Order: sequence, then structure tokens, then C-alpha cells
Amino acid sequence: MNVRLKWLKDQLNSKGLSGMIILNPMNIRYLTGLTEEGTLVINNKENIFITDSRYIESVSNKLTIDDEIGVLNIKEVADNGYEIFFDQNSNVGFEENFVTYEQYENITRNYKVNLIVTEGLIENQRIIKDEEEIECIKKACQITDQTFQYVINHIKKGMTEKDVAFEIEKYMIKNGADGLAFDSIVASGENSSKPHAVPTDRVIRSGDIVQFDIGCKYNGYCSDFSRVIFIDEMKEEYKKVYDFILDEQKKIAISLKEGANIKQVIKDRTVDYGLKGYEIMHAFGHGVGLDIHETPVLRATKDYALKENTILAIEPGVYFEGRYGIRIEDTFLTERFAMAQLTKTSKDYTVIKLEK
Repeated sequence: MNVRLKWLKDQLNSKGLSGMIILNPMNIRYLTGLTEEGTLVINNKENIFITDSRYIESVSNKLTIDDEIGVLNIKEVADNGYEIFFDQNSNVGFEENFVTYEQYENITRNYKVNLIVTEGLIENQRIIKDEEEIECIKKACQITDQTFQYVINHIKKGMTEKDVAFEIEKYMIKNGADGLAFDSIVASGENSSKPHAVPTDRVIRSGDIVQFDIGCKYNGYCSDFSRVIFIDEMKEEYKKVYDFILDEQKKIAISLKEGANIKQVIKDRTVDYGLKGYEIMHAFGHGVGLDIHETPVLRATKDYALKENTILAIEPGVYFEGRYGIRIEDTFLTERFAMAQLTKTSKDYTVIKLEK
């Protein structure tokens, strides 16, 4: 029995819904394991995966018939005709955070069903990871740690940010990753002041600070990790900021455990930033899973009690426009009394000499 589909059907029934139309590929993968393009339709009688001829063979090889909860590929279509699956004017759930306005209008106008928001029903269920999901994320973290160690030991004189980013992707895939969890950030010198810098043709040189933000996917599940390194030397100015960021990450990780209120924890940290005169440019972290950014978000506006077996990336950072930035990030598992760090790379100062 597919317990996730059974759970969803029970939830929909409790809300008085005749079913749900699911378009988010990550939600479909979570519920069925399918990675092919398509739409999952849930109604009172069955579950239907709608796809087209490109994916029929691969989907058919994956789907099984379950006596209680069946997933059947029953339709090849280019245009999804949802009216055949629901009675006219049925109340049908949809993913309000994923469906476009055009899709909403098309379904409600052409197929005569009433679309009802499900308020992140599936995404909220995905917050809590089961044992298999946790093991996949641990493996992704292990590959990420190994990649970082490999890359910083193989940076050579004359390499650009793009060169290093290419080495990251190549090493991850050769060592078991599905691929990148997101586009790698390799930002040297003044480029490190941009939190989401894109690797450029800038050559990494002596005296640079280099910001890395990398992660991979393993069996679909992500890791997230950030470190800075220093080329040939570490300036005193960098040490002060680095020590502050590292201390902030430790304090957040100590405070976040099962039952901790995200709003209060992050509010306390925001006060410390203000006292130091630092500006906060992004959230202190976020959930990690099939998507690199999942619920919950670590912001002072999020009134949320943390639950056990939630995976979080904790990533405090400080940035000085046009000069440099420092962010330290690790992937953590929320446990009952503490946070377990899943990315294991040292957070000691890392100064490397450029190899010829």
C-alpha cells in the first residue's frame, strides 16, 4: 500500500474535497516516486497519472496496482481533460503555490470544477522526513563534503570561478550524485559580496576571499553547504566577520531543536546583528529535501514550532557591497534535544596556497 497516497486521500476526505489535481513535480515524486512529466489526479475512486507518449514506457515500468490504493497510467494526452475524473461542480483541491493563473482559469472555465486551495497540504507533510529520506540527504551531504575538500586542494593558479564551478559539478556526478542541487556559487574577491553570485571569468588570485555555496542531489534529495576560503593570506578584517558569523551559526543551531519556535530564535539573532551594525540580506536558513528551499524558512516572521526529523540549512551571512561577503552554511537534522550537523567539513580558517 502506498501510505503517502492513502494519507493524502484521508486528508482530502476530511476536508470535504472530491480529490486533487497535482502539478508540482516534487509533490508527484514524493507521493509516487515518479520523475516523468505529467499530472497526478486524485479522486474518490482512483489515482491517475496523466502523461504523454514520451513517458508511457518508463511510467508503466514503475507503477503498480495496489488493492487499496491504485496508481494507474490510464491516459495519454497532450491536453489534460480533468472533467472526465470529477463530477461537474465538484470541490477539487489544487496547489495554490504552484498553479499559474492561466492554469487556474483554464481548469475552472473549461472543466467545470471548483478549485479549492489546499494551503500547502503536501509541502507541509514533506517537512518531516522519514528514515529513507534522511539517509539520502546524509549521502548527498557526504558527497558535498568530499567535493569541497577535493576542489580546494586542486585550485591552481590561473583558474577562474567558472573553472572551479565546473570541477565541482564534475566531481559530484563522478562520485554518485544525480547532479547539482542548484547552480554552484564560486565567488572570489569583490564578487563574494553578492549572496547569489554567478561564477564568472574572474581569475582567482592571491589575497582573495572565495565564497563557495554548493550542494548535490542523491536519489532526488538535496544537500546545502557554504564555506569561504582565503588565498595565501587571511586579513584581520575577515577574521572578525568570520568569527561573528560562525558564532551566530552555532547559537542558532543550539537554539533550534524539536519544539523550538523559529520566530523567537531568529528574532534573538536579529538583535545581535543590529548591535554589531550588520545588515541582514536574507533568511537565516530554510528547509531542505526534494527541493533545495522548502518549508520552514528561518525568519523572524515565521511563527512555527520546529518538529523532529526536519532537515534545515542554517546559513547566516554578512555582505559588504563591492568588497566581500562571508556566509557559513551547513545542513542539519532536527533531533529531540539538539541539531545534528550532516555536513561535516571543518569550520576552521582555511588558507590555501595557489598551486602552479
